[in-house]
Parts: sequence; structure tokens; C-alpha cells
Amino acid sequence: MKSPVTVDASVFVNAFSPKEDDSDKSFEFLSRLRRDSVPLIQPTLFFPEVVASIARKRNETEAALELAQELRKFPNLTLIDLDDDLAQFASETAAQYRLRGSDSVYAAVAIRFGAELVTLDKEQLERLPKVLTVKTP
Repeated sequence: MKSPVTVDASVFVNAFSPKEDDSDKSFEFLSRLRRDSVPLIQPTLFFPEVVASIARKRNETEAALELAQELRKFPNLTLIDLDDDLAQFASETAAQYRLRGSDSVYAAVAIRFGAELVTLDKEQLERLPKVLTVKTP
């Protein structure tokens, strides 16, 4: 069985921003996840984060919304709602590891569901290895 992963929005945005450094690596990583049907456990927050960033970078509303629809088709995608319990856990994670709010949601999901966190975020990479496996694409 393949180990589950939680992928920070930074990886999705990088993968679909070809002018950014290492965009090809992020795109290939996501392609492998899709091809190998790796369990992907994501906070629902990742949709608005990715869409907002892509829409702003490209100045293209429709392209960003179409990307969100494609991301929903990812095989083995499990979406996790930010309910009161997860919000509390993410708040504790943010405070303990000095993370930004949205970053703490991805960390909380990965911790709670025993997933590996894949990110390009420097703070997550530096501050979370004591509590979960964190890596780049």
C-alpha cells in the first residue's frame, strides 16, 4: 500500500507556474502521484489557495477555476473539512511550531492522518520534521 501524502498549496502553484524555479519537478511529482494513485489527503483549503494564486499570477479567472475542477479529479483524493476540532488542532500546531495559519492547517491534516507533508515552504520544512515526515517534491 502506498503511504498517504498531504501536499501544500505551494507545490500545486509551483507546478502550474512554469516560469517559477523547479516548476517541472513539482509538476512531475504531482503527475507521479496521479499516475500511481497515491492517497492524497488534503484540507479543502487547498482549492481556494491554489485557485487564488493561479488567478493572480496569470490574471486568468477561468483557467484558475478549470484547474480547480481538474484537481478534484485526482485519484484517491480525500478532502478534509476545517471543522472546530481540526481548527483547534491547527491553532495549537501554529502556535507550537510558529507557522502561518494556512500552513498549520496542512500540517495538522498530515499529522492527524499520518501522511507525509510535501511542501516548498521553508518554515514547514525547517520546523516540522520533529513531528512528521516533511519533504520537497
